[in-house]
Order: sequence, then structure tokens, then C-alpha cells
Amino acid sequence: MAFGVYVHVPFCAARCDYCDFATWTDRGHLMEAYAEACVRDVERRYASGGLPPATSVFFGGGTPSLLAGSLLARILAAIPRAAGAEVSVECNPESTDAAKLAVWREAGVNRLSFGVQSFQPHVLASLGRVHGPALAVQAVALARAAGFDNFNLDLIYGAAGESPEDWRATLDGALALDPPHVSAYALTLEPGTPLARRVTAGAVPGPDDDDQAAKYEMADDALGAAGLGWYEISNWSRPGHECVHNLLYWGQGEYLGIGCAAHGHTIHPDGTARRWWNLRTPERYMAAVAAGQSPEAGDETLDAATRADEAVILALRTRTGAAVGHDAGLVIDGLADRRAGRLVLTRRGRLLANDATARFLAVHPVPGPSLSRINS
Repeated sequence: MAFGVYVHVPFCAARCDYCDFATWTDRGHLMEAYAEACVRDVERRYASGGLPPATSVFFGGGTPSLLAGSLLARILAAIPRAAGAEVSVECNPESTDAAKLAVWREAGVNRLSFGVQSFQPHVLASLGRVHGPALAVQAVALARAAGFDNFNLDLIYGAAGESPEDWRATLDGALALDPPHVSAYALTLEPGTPLARRVTAGAVPGPDDDDQAAKYEMADDALGAAGLGWYEISNWSRPGHECVHNLLYWGQGEYLGIGCAAHGHTIHPDGTARRWWNLRTPERYMAAVAAGQSPEAGDETLDAATRADEAVILALRTRTGAAVGHDAGLVIDGLADRRAGRLVLTRRGRLLANDATARFLAVHPVPGPSLSRINS
């Protein structure tokens, strides 16, 4: 049985200008106590019974690589894992070193995801990143020396001041490192972030749809030519290096959320499911765990029809596509193909994925909203 565990590490040395995640730059003194709270939460949830060993574990954030290696290893040791489980850690180049990598490797980490974003210094500066291209190259070299052969490079395109030539140079820089997996995301403006405020004030231009579409096509061409095939709209990999944990999400699998702001998903025998999320701040999460209380902040129940709706939305993002009988005119408009009875988006369809999905759901509406309640 596939089962994932996501561990949220909310600490950052600096907050990127585009980020709206649950992260803090002034909570470093909480790291040890926070790690112990995560351990206690894992142990309590597994002690209650019914949870299988994890087939994938993902440390995300925030910046998990800011944790002392021993703290991350302590959390991981508390999580029961199936044989061969994928264990991923998100890393920033500036907080990745040989000592941590050695500890992680010994603890059972077998996959890394580097937040590279760009190989152009002025683009990194526009995103509020604090590392330079050389540190990204060094981090990958250290990872390989430590025995990691499964890793991802995270890239972002469409930042202010990024020319097509800049993006091409970033793709070339990434491919020079021979990565088995690359994620490339279009920059989005999240309300309340420093970047959104600068765009609103007219200080910098916002992302341009046409520019981002052209850069997506550049990425798809370059990565495909290098042997990395797309398997989800923003993800490319060599065969056998797809992210097992993310495939679990896109397949509506079950997963446990550990840490503040982490989400979990449980499927019930009657076809419904429960999605839940933890308290957002590390202090509230730690206090709840210490008091023996649930750290959950709220949840929602998804009925079978809503789950079917979500299944189509998620499947249409992947290269396997959706097993549906009607294509809502997407095929004739060049947005999708029929492959072995499944509806799979073309590259043009991937560029217009939100519109394509909305068109499909308009023809096949799913009745009834999900049932939600907020606990605290």
C-alpha cells in the first residue's frame, strides 16, 4: 500500500520575495524543540494504529537543510518506512554541506531536491535568493560525492529581467549537472508577498503569459532532448526517477502531515476522503503536541463525486492522463490526444491546462461542494 509522510520544516535564513508558504526567518531557536514535537506527533499517530509504513517521506519547507543533520535524522528515525521507501529532502545550496549530506545518507535519505531557481545572478537577485550559481554547482558535487545519485533541480522562469537568453543559460546550466529530475515552475504572484507589492507599486513588471509560455516550450524542448521526459506539467525526469511522493499526491493517495501547516489525506472505505491541515505556526503546533492535543487546525470531507472531480483535475496534469469517455472538444481543438483510451494533454493543452480542465468540468459538472469545518 502506498502511503506518504510529509514533514514541514518552517525555518528559513531569508524569505524569498515570491514565497507565501508557512515559513519564518526568526524562529531558528525553536529548531530542536520543533524536531522533538515532530517526533512525538509521529509516534502518537502511529501508536493509535491503522497507519502503514511510509513508502515515501518528503521533508519540505521552508528550508529543511537548515536543520542540524542529527535533528532531521531524529525525525526520520521515528517514521516507520517500507523497504525501498523514497526519502526526499529539500535543500538550499547555501545550507548544504558535506557533513549534513553524510548524516542524511546514513539516516536513510536517498533523494534531494535543490532550490536552484536560476543560474543567472541578476535573476536570483530579483527573486530574493541569497545563493549564487556557483553554490548550486558545488551543492550537487557534494551530493554526488556523498553517494546521492537521485536528485531534483528546482527552477523558476518568468522573473523580472529574465530574458529568453537568460532562461536558456539556466537550462544549459542545469543540464550541465546531468540531473535525473528537473522541476520548472512559472513564477506566480502571491498576494501579500514582497514581489506582489513591488509589482502593484509599478516598481517591477509582473510575469507575462506569453513570455512564460515561450519559456515553458524552451524547457520542454531542452529537457526532452536531454532525455528527461515530462510526466507532470512542471516536472521532467529520466525513466525511473519520477518523484514517488508527488505521484502519490497526483494519484489521490493517502499521506500523513507532520509539522506546522502540514496537510494530510485519508481515504474512507465508502469512497469519501478526509483532508486535514495542522496549526500554521510552529509555536501553536508545538504547544498542542506538548499538551497531548491534536495539532490539527481544520479539515474537510470530500464526497465521492468531489473526489472524482479532483481525480480528473490531477490526472489531466500528468502524462498518463484521465480515463474519461468524453473529451469536451479538447481533442479537436488540439488541447488533448486520445492514448490507450485516456485523455492526455498536448503541449498546447499543458500551456492552457486550467482552461482545458475548466472546459472538461463544465461538460461534466460534479454536484455538491465539499463539507468543511474549522476546528481552531
